[in-house]
Amino acid sequence: MTASDWRERIITVFGGGGFIGRYVCEALFKSGVRVRVAQRTPRNAFFLQPLAAVGQLDLVRADFTRPQTLEAAVEGAWGVINLVGAFAGKLDQVHGQAPGRIAELAAAGGARSLVHVSAIGVSADSESRYARTKAAGEAAVKAAFPQATIVRPSVVFGPEDEFTNRFAAMSRLPVLPVLGARTKFQPIYARDLGQAIAAAAQAPEKFAGQTFELGGPDVFSMHELNARIAEAAGQKPTIIDLPNAVGALMSKLSFLPGAPISRDQWIMLQRDNVATGPGLEAFRIEPTPLSAVAPEWLDRFHEGGRFASRRSQASAG
Repeated sequence: MTASDWRERIITVFGGGGFIGRYVCEALFKSGVRVRVAQRTPRNAFFLQPLAAVGQLDLVRADFTRPQTLEAAVEGAWGVINLVGAFAGKLDQVHGQAPGRIAELAAAGGARSLVHVSAIGVSADSESRYARTKAAGEAAVKAAFPQATIVRPSVVFGPEDEFTNRFAAMSRLPVLPVLGARTKFQPIYARDLGQAIAAAAQAPEKFAGQTFELGGPDVFSMHELNARIAEAAGQKPTIIDLPNAVGALMSKLSFLPGAPISRDQWIMLQRDNVATGPGLEAFRIEPTPLSAVAPEWLDRFHEGGRFASRRSQASAG
């Protein structure tokens, strides 16, 4: 694709400056398209500029709680990607109403593709507000843009995540308590997910109108995940599985400062988070195992810091 080609093909990425967004944008930059990152605070996406060619990145302000700001972000876009999500706050607007409005604008503007990122386990009947509002968003998107591609990832890991880094920090404790120890997850590497989302946005002839649940190559229980993360962090805590009654009680106290889990998160933790149906193979992406990449950013949790494990490896060699 020539420079003039990507200047004519604009893909708007709502939430492009976020954790998953950086990998989506990275993949889009490499393919040569022009990327318009739309988010509430555009300066938070400045870090993307070195990854783009001159003139390949545009930053615009868009606030999901202010629907009137969405129109300019979608105007003239060949494709639209929505990555925005939240675990608290105005979830009805962020997960339901705003995605529906984006889909309406994309359809009215003649966009060729729309990719909406949701989550595994969404359900209009769920006790979880997160799952219900995510389901409402999917329904609103499909109603306005029937050929939208829905992507539902399992838990996502990568250097900037709040998942492996949080549990690695906790693994420094001599005893590591685990909630929902038997619940299963299929963690997916952020770069794999970003590539799949970017591919779906650029090839609607292959992916339009479909729903993909995406996970990595391995399925772990929460207990096993904590053990793998602790190992990658160079830690050996004693892992204790907490009874469900304890987890339920802790979730009811989520209004207290520093509560480890919210009621909504506890409800979602009662169901496995494992992908079904076509996955990364549909995008010709070989899934990356957690064990292959996590040590790269979790080595900072080793005793002595980031370079201690590398020194020991060098001396052993």
